[in-house]
Amino acid sequence: MRRLTKLIHGGISGDPNTGAVSVPIYQVSTYKQEAVGVHRGYEYSRTANPTRHALESFIADLEEGERGFAFASGMASISATLMLLNAGDHLIVNDDVYGGTYRIVAKVLGRLGLEASFVDPADPAALAGAIKPNTKALFLETPTNPLLKITDIAEAADFAKEHNLLLIVDNTFSTPYWQTPLTLGADIVVHSATKYLGGHSDVVAGLAVVNDESLGERLHFIQNAVGGVLGPQDSWLLMRGMKTLGLRMEAHERNARAVAETLAAHPSVRRVYYPGLAEHPGHETAKRQMRGFGGMVGFDVGDGQKAAAVLRQLRLFTLAESLGAVESLVSVPALMTHASIPKERRETLGISEGLIRLSVGIEDGEDLKEDLLESLDVL
Repeated sequence: MRRLTKLIHGGISGDPNTGAVSVPIYQVSTYKQEAVGVHRGYEYSRTANPTRHALESFIADLEEGERGFAFASGMASISATLMLLNAGDHLIVNDDVYGGTYRIVAKVLGRLGLEASFVDPADPAALAGAIKPNTKALFLETPTNPLLKITDIAEAADFAKEHNLLLIVDNTFSTPYWQTPLTLGADIVVHSATKYLGGHSDVVAGLAVVNDESLGERLHFIQNAVGGVLGPQDSWLLMRGMKTLGLRMEAHERNARAVAETLAAHPSVRRVYYPGLAEHPGHETAKRQMRGFGGMVGFDVGDGQKAAAVLRQLRLFTLAESLGAVESLVSVPALMTHASIPKERRETLGISEGLIRLSVGIEDGEDLKEDLLESLDVL
């Protein structure tokens, strides 16, 4: 099936028992057993739930993987995935990773004996230099949050295989509509499904997909043991949002490209971050491995005071955490999503207080451009 068709008919669609065209919400915690250990595939909803199973089958289809898993948040999916590693193992992470991922790696799992190095994976020398005898995994975002840096996933997969590493790719910004890392050699894909997959600012969820059944058994053991699973109501809501993913992603990208071009031409904007622009350093790589460039745009106006002045003027971009919803959102990563990263490190990476991150929605693109231009007039 082609992508748009798979979004409607992928995974488990409908209910064979009743003919319902939508998977029912199985709001149930436990299931009748015919005898001890004899059941119909479900015994307790932490272990498996029919609605959640339908969602997990759906995301596995979309990512072209072997098995999917649904969690109560994006960070729950990342945490469970990193629990595949052991105390004393070493993990390589891209340097401008999302603040929540940095926090769990550096400030939580680090206390439990997991070592980590944060490097630019687009720099082969830095990547090779980070390898240790106990290195077990490479964790990437591409595009990254918030600088929208691009890593060549196929090259990273070759590197991972050479060093016998798990390759984990956070595909939140691209979604499987634009990019399928498992087909490029990744072992695991994770999502904050709260963002584009849900798409309507009404559900918090996380997903993971593996490319190997044995890896799936290991991750399911962790999912069941730790218990951070997604409930049936949110599983159903997420599936409903995913049905329109293709239509939304096309609209997001169309608007984001127009916004990025408008910002790039504005004299008060120092730099624009968008992989769809030809001058973006990762543009050619993005063209090879992505089918579209997504709806996230970053731009730097110089300092925090100027950023605050722009934010005060915006009418259609809502100042809020999160991204990927139908409405346009705006944030200052240094003070919001990436505040958990030490200031010195943020500044080294280029995550300044003048950096504004846009999640471009599906409103009329001309209205969004006008809103930004009028707000930039204060500078």
